[in-house]
Amino acid sequence: MIVLKDICFQVIDLVKETSELIIRESQKGKNLGLEVKGRHNYVTRVDKASEEKLVEGLSKIIPDSGFIAEEETSTKKGEKYNWVIDPIDGTTNFIHGLFPFAISVALMENDEVVIGVVYELGLKECFYAWKGSESFLNGEIIKASVTKTVNESLLATGFPYTDYEYMDEFFESLKYFMKNSHGLRRLGSAATDIVYVACGRFDGFYEYGLHAWDIAAACFILERAGGKSTDFSGGKNYLFGGELVSSNSEIFNEFQQTVNKLMKPC
Repeated sequence: MIVLKDICFQVIDLVKETSELIIRESQKGKNLGLEVKGRHNYVTRVDKASEEKLVEGLSKIIPDSGFIAEEETSTKKGEKYNWVIDPIDGTTNFIHGLFPFAISVALMENDEVVIGVVYELGLKECFYAWKGSESFLNGEIIKASVTKTVNESLLATGFPYTDYEYMDEFFESLKYFMKNSHGLRRLGSAATDIVYVACGRFDGFYEYGLHAWDIAAACFILERAGGKSTDFSGGKNYLFGGELVSSNSEIFNEFQQTVNKLMKPC
């Protein structure tokens, strides 16, 4: 029988070791082995090396586990446990030497996320939670904000970078939230955006075109911190459905309904 708290701290140790590899490789200069996976969708040898290290280490933590991994260094499927990992969330930032970028690791037991770890390398901030726990940032309990209206909120989003089908709708949403909130930010790392909602730096986040490895760990951490996540229509298919609305619990209904109205074609 595995103990989720113990597993979580083993993951944290592995993620921090992997972060040292990433920083070490990034200091070697511009030769990052850049490859283009698609339009504005990049991978470097550092992404692959860090994912390989994570896969190797996580396989030791739970030997019969499988993986949902961005760079597909392992496609093994576990019968009960599967790790959802992004070795560098924010690769474009990483390529240009710009923070934030983060390592994201979640553990799924059947269809449920039970552990989430997000490590943002710029500030060396480790966000984490396990099933039944509070959410933590470097050992301190964190909570989502209690801001009560969208108008009072600081919001975050991510720009579409491969799927431009809903650009008109997205630009309308930008205009609306610029006019009807404290402001809108785009950091370039969805995992970081969502854990910033979990600790109250942002009040809400939305984006389309995301993948499970971008958001699984962060959304779990947000949930344990008192926030909520759904797809645009308010449904539960946000991990694999490509649409995400996340916020504190106070503004969630207003925020989700507004995003859904503005981005309805998705």
